[in-house]
Order: sequence, then C-alpha cells, then structure tokens
Amino acid sequence: MRQEVKKGPGALRRSLGMPLPVIVALAALGVPRVVAHDLDLVGGGVNAVLVFGPVVIWIAVVLWRRLPNPFATLLAVGLVYGALLAVTHQILWNEAFGEDPPRLGGNLEGELSPAVESLVVRTFAFGSSVLTGVLVGVIAGAVGWLAARVLPGHGSR
Repeated sequence: MRQEVKKGPGALRRSLGMPLPVIVALAALGVPRVVAHDLDLVGGGVNAVLVFGPVVIWIAVVLWRRLPNPFATLLAVGLVYGALLAVTHQILWNEAFGEDPPRLGGNLEGELSPAVESLVVRTFAFGSSVLTGVLVGVIAGAVGWLAARVLPGHGSR
C-alpha cells in the first residue's frame, strides 16, 4: 500500500525547515538596502553592510537552527527577497529615475509609445530583480549547505 504524501502549509514548512513568515522576515532584511540604493541615501561602507549583512544573517539563522536543507531554505528566502526587491524598485521607480527613466536603445529606440516602452522596461526590471534574488539565494544556500557540512555538530543529514 502506498503512503499518501500530505501537502499544504505544513509540508512547505517541513521542506523549508521554518514557517513562511520567518522566510519573509529574513528576506525583508534586504529591503532597506533597496530603498537606500534607489533613493541614493548611502554609499561605501554603509552600503556594504546593507548588501552583505542580511545574507550573513540568513546563513547564520539556518546554521543556528540546524535546518535539514539550508540550500532549499535560503533559495526560498532569496526568491522572496527577489520579489520584495522587484516590488520596491517599482514603487520607488519615479523617485529613483525622476525625469530620466531608462529607455530602450538599439533597434527599438523611439519605436514604441512611451507607455509601452515604460511597460517593457519595467517588466524586464521586475524579472531582473526576481532573478537577482534567486541568484543571491542560490549563493547563500550553497554557502549555508557547505558550512552545515563542515561545521562541528552539523554533520551530513
């Protein structure tokens, strides 16, 4: 007889090792950097802390909680971070670019109406942000996975 696999929120929590609100909270740690970048509020050392600090915290949390699959957990955090990054960039678009928003170049320069051009550029910016978040999650997840394998007391599971 085949055992039935239960699906739902509990299954997601079991596979990621922590509840979705915690995943979202960890991802949200990266939002201040997005705001600071889009509004050009900080530079140099402060920006570096805002870039790397959240990722270090993500990795520390999965190691501290001794999660069974740090890679999957941090990939999920990265995906949510990417979505938050995308939404925040869209909200702050006008403040970030003012009267000089990004435009299409090459063969498409001047070929589309301003509204369509804006839609195309914003759509690609949204996708780029999500992809960036996923890549950050992959890198953090790989570091977390490796660290969990080599740190004493974590061992392979």
